[in-house]
Amino acid sequence: MARLGSFSPDWISPPGNTIAQILREREMSTFEFAMEIEQSLDDVQALLDGRAPISIATARQLARVLGASVEFWMSRDCQYRDNAARLTLNHKEWLSELPVGEMVKYNWMSAIPEPSMAIATCLRYFDVPSLSVWRTKYERLSDHYVFRKSNAAESRPAAVAAWLRQGEIEAAQIDCSNWDRELLETSLPRMRSLTKIKDPKVFIPKLQELCAKCGVAVVIVRAPSGCPASGATRFLPNGNALLQLSFRYLKDDHFWFSFFHEIGHLLLHGEAGFFIEGDKSSDSPEERAANDFAADVLVPTEFKDELMKLRADAHSVMKFAVHVGVSAGIIVGQLQHLEVIGHERLNHLKRSYKWAE
Repeated sequence: MARLGSFSPDWISPPGNTIAQILREREMSTFEFAMEIEQSLDDVQALLDGRAPISIATARQLARVLGASVEFWMSRDCQYRDNAARLTLNHKEWLSELPVGEMVKYNWMSAIPEPSMAIATCLRYFDVPSLSVWRTKYERLSDHYVFRKSNAAESRPAAVAAWLRQGEIEAAQIDCSNWDRELLETSLPRMRSLTKIKDPKVFIPKLQELCAKCGVAVVIVRAPSGCPASGATRFLPNGNALLQLSFRYLKDDHFWFSFFHEIGHLLLHGEAGFFIEGDKSSDSPEERAANDFAADVLVPTEFKDELMKLRADAHSVMKFAVHVGVSAGIIVGQLQHLEVIGHERLNHLKRSYKWAE
């Protein structure tokens, strides 16, 4: 039988959890608390998150304002940091699967203050208290993967989970109306017309606004190493849809096909669906249907015969694109996909983008 002293939980709870609970009980705001302990709001947030250690001076302030002893607050912080260090040591493999450097570089989470706090920082990012809860929530993601592994893009479930989590975080900042399938369907022509706009700084906010009115939060999240995702769709607990794109290939034809592919999932497969796509989608009926939906939105059925007979020169493609009402790059992408022209042809008509550094 294990002795009581050998208990080693896989969860960690920063002193900030205790502080936050007391503040709620006393109906004290974070601002009021910061004033009482004579610290800035940023310092108090770091304290609540567990990023800032509790010094003797802070412990004295906590004891004065919240009660308990100085020794209690010092011991609470020490226990938290000891547990964090132990978990970091025991779960190095999990940490190695996460694209931590890119998560910090892309400002998804704060820099890890010290190596012993790596696990605590990453768990805070995922908003879970323990590795076991993380596994319950994320390890079954592979059941939803509809992209095949390729030599060009190694897939790591933890990296995909980090990308999806960032989508949740950014979606929470978008003010959406209630999910409205009919409005989404009738809004497709206006969304399609945005393909003619060159600048993402112009068309992405317009696209997000149109979708938000339909109850769809659209987020663009750069994919880190180990995440070959192009897009994902799912419904959130609040009933709204989340449509997440990675802008993976930084070309207009790929971006817009991915967007309308994901819209296809929302309209065709409803609230039960959770789809993640990569550079090569699976051959499932759902994926074929979403591909056909995107192709038909971009080049409607009445233009298909003309598309297949189109002369493979820049002038003809641009003229046809104006006629259809989409960008020339989209027409090139469709011609390449249908093998009317080779993948090396007319790529100069596609718009290229780059990430701001």
